[in-house]
Amino acid sequence: MLTSLAFIFLVGLSMAAICQRIKLPRIIGMLITGIVLGPYVLDLLDSSILSISADLRQMALIIILLKAGLSLNLEDLKKVGRPAIMMSFVPASFEILAFFLFAPYILGIDRISAAVMGSVLAAVSPAVVVPRMVSLMEEKYGTKKSIPQMIMAGASCDDIFVIVLFTTFTGMAQGGSANFVDFLNIPVSIVLGIILGAVTGYFLSWFFETTYALKNYVRNSMKVIIVLGVSFLLMAIETWLKGIVSVSGLLAVVSMACVIKLKSTEFVSKRLSEKFGKLWLAAEVLLFVLVGAAVDIRYTMDAGLAAVLMIFVALFFALSVY
Repeated sequence: MLTSLAFIFLVGLSMAAICQRIKLPRIIGMLITGIVLGPYVLDLLDSSILSISADLRQMALIIILLKAGLSLNLEDLKKVGRPAIMMSFVPASFEILAFFLFAPYILGIDRISAAVMGSVLAAVSPAVVVPRMVSLMEEKYGTKKSIPQMIMAGASCDDIFVIVLFTTFTGMAQGGSANFVDFLNIPVSIVLGIILGAVTGYFLSWFFETTYALKNYVRNSMKVIIVLGVSFLLMAIETWLKGIVSVSGLLAVVSMACVIKLKSTEFVSKRLSEKFGKLWLAAEVLLFVLVGAAVDIRYTMDAGLAAVLMIFVALFFALSVY
């Protein structure tokens, strides 16, 4: 495993630097590294690290979500409420509709399978969107009109919306039927996730401030560990309650970080944001290299031009919204 981690960090960072040098996004270099080192090309990554790849990717995602929440301003989110809500489901709906209408003719599949494929394409990955939006916020690019905040909020809710649709369409493809309760889970998951995160963030802020007032000061490094541990629990709660009630762990983590920023002193929230930003430097490489390693390049080659054409058709439908 240590050899695999060495390859992931050293080769991943090198490829990211090369891509940055030739004016390409760093993420491309990391993804290419994962594809090349992964089991479908050179097969240089140990099976032990690939078996826990999903957990490692989720941990990396939590780190950037915390960084995002500690960088968000709730007043900015209030300004973009309606546009963010529209972004969370309108573009995805049009992409799924495009697959439903045209994929049977272009790819030769039935309409339910087309809907499943459309929901896969429509899913916006917070792991890809959030880091870039955080970067734009730090550069103050587009922040006057709260554009990065709007995209970040929309991407978080889009993920929940599309996952519910994907689950529903998959069940239909396996002989089941659509259930109204499944669609009701979308707003329930969003609201409960935000409430859970807000309550947790308020408690953590109270704990940090109380210990400081009692002169039993908790170091910022220790706060990072506490916040990270609580975030893991919030994501686990989503799994524990599955089948009982829908709760978005992703939104709970972001909501918790936003409340910590709101209720804590500026110095504390700034230091926490900086420390999670440093953790993200390593987590980013791990996340995207492992994402690349999960890509089976053989399917891409087999899909051919028909799949590429279908993707462009779906993207055209999504862009038509704007």
